[in-house]
Formats: sequence, structure tokens, C-alpha cells
Amino acid sequence: MLIRIDIEKCTGCGNCVNVCPFGAIILKEDKAFITEACTLCGACVESCPESAIIDERVGEGEKEENFRGVWIFAEQSQGRIASVAYELLGIGRKLADELQTELSAVLFGESPEVEELIKWGADKVYYTDASQYVYLDDELYAKTLVNLINQNKPEILLAGATAIGRSFIPRVAARLRVGLTADCTGLEIDKETGNLLQIRPAFGGNIMATIVSPTSRPQIATVRPRVMKRGEYNTNKKGEIIKIEPMEPTGRVKILERVQDSSFCKVNLQDAKVIVSGGRGLGSPDNFSMLWELANLLGGTVGASRAAVDEGWIPYAHQVGQTGKTVCPKLYIACGISGAVQHLVGMQSSDIIVAINKDSNAPIFNVSTYGIVGDLKEIIPLMIKKLKEGVSE
Repeated sequence: MLIRIDIEKCTGCGNCVNVCPFGAIILKEDKAFITEACTLCGACVESCPESAIIDERVGEGEKEENFRGVWIFAEQSQGRIASVAYELLGIGRKLADELQTELSAVLFGESPEVEELIKWGADKVYYTDASQYVYLDDELYAKTLVNLINQNKPEILLAGATAIGRSFIPRVAARLRVGLTADCTGLEIDKETGNLLQIRPAFGGNIMATIVSPTSRPQIATVRPRVMKRGEYNTNKKGEIIKIEPMEPTGRVKILERVQDSSFCKVNLQDAKVIVSGGRGLGSPDNFSMLWELANLLGGTVGASRAAVDEGWIPYAHQVGQTGKTVCPKLYIACGISGAVQHLVGMQSSDIIVAINKDSNAPIFNVSTYGIVGDLKEIIPLMIKKLKEGVSE
């Protein structure tokens, strides 16, 4: 454990227990103990009035001022760069400008979209098109990225909280002996210290925790897709593409075949421009039929709250929220959804939110652009009727 507690100094005051966003510290016989849930975020270190919590990473590496630059990992699949990479470039550009430093992207695997990373905001792209990087190899990806970080010393590294990001970025953090904040929904720079403020849901989404890694570099975070906005696209932007010296795979894992799961192609919530979502307020699964009709007229698809999915009214693939998909459509229509925080974190960054609910005090109205208080079984058919009249004209 790289953060430890000096039992002799610990007085059992409980300050560290209260500040830990992951509940990774417990009191036992009036002494604090760190559990395996610790993510090495370091939030507990400064909270101890007796200096009993020791971060053993301090002094091991170089000084913080030797680290400069914001990096994002741009994942690709079959040559196509994932949309989350462009979202990371948007927030990465903002952070880099505040820190007055460069923004770089790292891309493993051949892709014809390399130049797009620069046009979306990157100043540099570290790139390899070697055949061994075409598919995700956790060991190879981690080894290569760690090597790049040790050579160039970025201050911040961001990656998508996707299957790929969640798979190998923790390996990178472990090898570098730094903390990792997973599944962030917000990123900011502390004006006083220059540290990265990493904001994420905690305790089942009931609170939003702000995590800081004040003593370790790089500061690493994975970011939930469809939460951050893309930056500005500049066709005239110039940047530098730096070819990476490829490394050899370990050979412990070899990908024989890639099989696409067709069930995930039927419901593409994350790329939808319009989503009409239903919750428990629909009353029955039969009422999802009118949501489908409305969504089809608007050229969109249907989403759902966890309550509707748990009732068995619609498959899990449609679920929006903390335990479902995070979406950012141009138009999000919430029908009979109260607006629990777990649902809000999955859709509140939508461009326009229309909420329909009988309860005028429902939390969903706090994030909605337009709110309609009334019976959705009357309102939605009226919307469908008006849309059909417009189509026929």
C-alpha cells in the first residue's frame, strides 16, 4: 500500500474516514485502517491533524513542476476513433488553456482520422500504426503508454471510462504509482494550486465528490462518455504527429477473432440526436408504444429510467443513467421520470431537455429547458398529432 497509516500517531479522530470519497478507511479499536477499496487519491493525507497518514509516493519521483502538458488517450476500433476521444479533446483543450500548456493525443492502431485529432484541438499526436496495436492488448497498451509518460512527463492524462479505458488505464496508474479517479463527470483546474479537480458521483450517486491528487503526477482520470462537450473544429489548425517506436507484445494474450454483438447495434442511445425516455410514471409497458411513435416522428430512439427497466417494461439496453448509458442528444424528452440523481448524471448535459410530469416539484424540472406539468397520456398524443399534421403539410 503506497498510502499508509502510522498507528502510533493515529488518535482515531475519524477525520480521514469522513473525507474519503470511497469509504476506504475504517475505524477499528480507535485506530484508522485503509482497506483494499483505496484508489490512492490522497484526499485523506492532508485531513489528518496528527500527520499519521503517510503518502509514500511523495519524494519518490520528480518534482511536480517538471510535469507539463495535458494528454488524452484516443481509442480506436477498426480504424475509427471513438467519439469519446473528441469529447476528451474538448475538455482537454479547456484545461490546457487554463494551465497555459500543450494538449496532446495518444493513438494506438492504424486510423485514417489522425489529422482529425489536431483539427479538434490537439497540438501533438503520439501515434503508432503498427499491426500489434490494432486490437486492445492490455499489457502492450499499458507498457507503451507508461514508456511515453516517463519520457515526456505530462501533468494530466485523460481517457474514456469505456471498456478499453477501464481495462488498461488502471494498469498504467499502478505502474506509475499514482492515483486514478474513475468515471468522472466533471473536470476543473483549481485556481490556487493548479491541481486537477476530478468530480464524480459517489455513494451510489447520492453525492458528487471532488477528488484531488496533490502530490502525484500525472493526475489520471477516466471520463464518462457523452458528458463532456466537443470543442471547436478548426480545419486550418496545424499540429505535430509524432511516430511512436512500437513495442513487442508480451504474448500472454492473443486475439484470435473479433465478434460483433448485434444486440448492441439495435439501440444506439449514445449517438442518437433525439431521445424520448420513459419512467415509472408511464404506468405500464404498453405506454412505451406512444414513446416509440413520438421518437420515430422526431427521428430518434427511446430511452428509459432504471425504474422502468427494473419493472421489466423495456430491456436494459435502453437504460439512461449512472448504471446505464450516459447520453448527450440535441433533444431529450423525459416522460414520467421524477429525476433521481442517478438518472440526471446520465442525461443532464443534453442540449435541450423537455420534462413531462404530473408533479410540479419533481427534480427533473431543475435541469429541464422546458417543463410541462400534466398527464403524459394526454400530452404525448397531442404532440404526436401536431407532428403528424406538420409532416402531412
